Amino acid sequence: MAVWRGVRDTERLRRLEALTDAALSRLDVSDLLDELLDRVRDLLDVDTAAILLLDQHSGQLVATAAKGLEEEVRRGFRAPVGQGFAGSIAQSRQPRVLVDVTPADVINPVLIEKGIRSLLGVPIFAAGEVVGVLHVGTTAQRRFTDDDILLLQAAADRAGVAGQVRSRKIEQAAAVALQRSLLPNRLPAVPGVLLAARYVPGHEFGVGGDWYDVFSLPSGRLGMVIGDVSGHGLASAVVMGRIRSALRAYALTTDDPAEVMTLLDRKVHHFEAGSLTTAIYATVSADRTTMTVSSAGHLPPVLAAPGHPARLADIPVDPPLGTGLAHRPRRSTQIELPEGALLLCYTDGLVERRDQPIDVGLGALTALVTADDPEQVCTTVMTSLGSDQPGDDVALLAMHRHPFGTR
Repeated sequence: MAVWRGVRDTERLRRLEALTDAALSRLDVSDLLDELLDRVRDLLDVDTAAILLLDQHSGQLVATAAKGLEEEVRRGFRAPVGQGFAGSIAQSRQPRVLVDVTPADVINPVLIEKGIRSLLGVPIFAAGEVVGVLHVGTTAQRRFTDDDILLLQAAADRAGVAGQVRSRKIEQAAAVALQRSLLPNRLPAVPGVLLAARYVPGHEFGVGGDWYDVFSLPSGRLGMVIGDVSGHGLASAVVMGRIRSALRAYALTTDDPAEVMTLLDRKVHHFEAGSLTTAIYATVSADRTTMTVSSAGHLPPVLAAPGHPARLADIPVDPPLGTGLAHRPRRSTQIELPEGALLLCYTDGLVERRDQPIDVGLGALTALVTADDPEQVCTTVMTSLGSDQPGDDVALLAMHRHPFGTR
């Protein structure tokens, strides 16, 4: 008996090692799931194996990978949670065995068409939540054992990790596409100023809530904005997109940045509850000699004029957008723009460091900014203060005033 148990334990260990093989980690997600299902079919000696992942928006399990049931994936089979074999597993969060499959037990016609007689399925978990179902089947009747269930659950755990990676990749792709659609591919060419900008992501998704925008207004003024929505990833990028669009719409109703920010604050507070947003919105006069600025909790821009050292613009700072703390009217401040002056707006990821006061970062920034070509200024600032792997997103927007008709 002891010898038999030793052989059984050795075989179980061999099977588990096949499912946790480090080589699987070097495969991309789709190849990993395919390889995992091949190994499951071999180790459990079954005819079919399939993974269905949960679509949170529809509440349905979607056939994602299969061996022996490839038609299920090609047809895009979906099983509502709570219905059919896979749906009942997702709802109960427990393994399920069917020794004798009948049409009443399943809603997937492919299983009946393939002549599946017995099924074993287990839930796939990620962070404690059901994210899918892994099931195997045989064309001959079979009574699956407790060891079979444990082995299949081990495979499901591996699939859960792969599913999380797949979800992150899908979210990342969506976030990157959204960010690219919202950040200008090219800044507009407008009379009287030169513009330059930079954006560097500060985390794995490559996108976040930082943004900048420049647009011409019907009055002949130029609108400029830079802002930072708290958080990272797709959720922040979506909120940022809505705020950006709303600001553009409000900018058409008034040339006063404070009024625009007041309307935007109400919108964020009501529709984007919990999203803290800082921003600076400015309008540059049609003759480019002055600009009117309103700040919602954002760090002040740097202003450099020819023959003078750069300095932080002296503008009042009102509460961030969405806090509901703006009990007094928001304020606009007019700033003179001498010919040749450069204004640099930025987000806090450029100057904030955990190991130093923010005044140190602001001082280093003002020392770098000159009344020069905005592209060169942005390059200098990013080379000196930027990082290959910043801890937060960094956005820069620079404007250099030059005489009309030049460059």
